Amino acid sequence: MAATPRPDAGGQRVDPIPIPLALEEIITTGIRQRLPDPASARFGRMLAGERTLNGRKEIVVCGFVNGKDSSGRYGRDQAFIAKIYPDSGSSFELVAMGDASETRHIVGSTCNAAGLPIPDPSSKTQL
Repeated sequence: MAATPRPDAGGQRVDPIPIPLALEEIITTGIRQRLPDPASARFGRMLAGERTLNGRKEIVVCGFVNGKDSSGRYGRDQAFIAKIYPDSGSSFELVAMGDASETRHIVGSTCNAAGLPIPDPSSKTQL
């Protein structure tokens, strides 16, 4: 008897995975490149999961980062969602990042749909 496939939210769900040091390095390097002051980046909680979509393996990462802005001050944590493609030289793709409520909502709903619910550090709820 075949196992019943679990619902996958239209192929969006991932299988959660730990974030080993090599993957963390890819993520933090990719995010730092998009910050005004890369050296000031402070990373919060990150969750990762992998899936195969259209025959291509990808790792989805949801998390938070805070870095100094152009005036040298830290602002709110920025929510982000990124993808890493292990079969393509571990290429990094930033899907969305920002601290605006609309961006946080998009990141939160996308991460929840993927099965990576991550608590928002600026509120007491999940994204």
